[in-house]
Amino acid sequence: MMRYIITDFKKAEKGKIELCFNENITLWLYQGEARELSLAKGVELSEDEYQNLLHEVIGKRAVKRAMHLLERQERTERQLREKLMRNRYPQEAVEDAIAYVKKYHYLDDERYARTFIQFYQEKRSKMRIWNDLSKRGIPKDLIENCMEEEFVSDEKMQILDLLEKKNFSLDTADQNECRRIYQFLMRRGFRGSDIMSVMEQRYDSQNA
Repeated sequence: MMRYIITDFKKAEKGKIELCFNENITLWLYQGEARELSLAKGVELSEDEYQNLLHEVIGKRAVKRAMHLLERQERTERQLREKLMRNRYPQEAVEDAIAYVKKYHYLDDERYARTFIQFYQEKRSKMRIWNDLSKRGIPKDLIENCMEEEFVSDEKMQILDLLEKKNFSLDTADQNECRRIYQFLMRRGFRGSDIMSVMEQRYDSQNA
């Protein structure tokens, strides 16, 4: 059975202690936690003691951190996982936290995706929303299912609304202005054919 020897023990930022086990495993504890467990350089832990440290001490703290993060802002599983890793929680503790918040539905990628689509579909194109959700780590099959059920916005009406807000008219716009508006709408994720179609329809209606 593997033994874990603390080969380095030093103070870190924000009242933490950086511990190195067997010269290649690094964990961060609060000073109070280290004192309570009587940890110091040269102390040796059994496999059971080490696992208890990972799951019962650091893992439970990771759960509290995850709950705090989700109370402040809803996140996807990838976003939460990356945030915990940046907070220097070890992989085992991160998995404990993810499992806990998923079990009690504090973390739900499907709910996140549906809410995101409902909120943004009047402001962003279908493609833009798809890309935004993908960047947040939502699986493609889940995005597709949620899009089919939640996205009901008329993209051409969105384009028309944006053109009206920009007071854009083919009658008065020069080539540079047309290009600028076209690129603006393309960045929003609208199809080029839809953009040109709406521009032409707006021109026709203005000159009828």
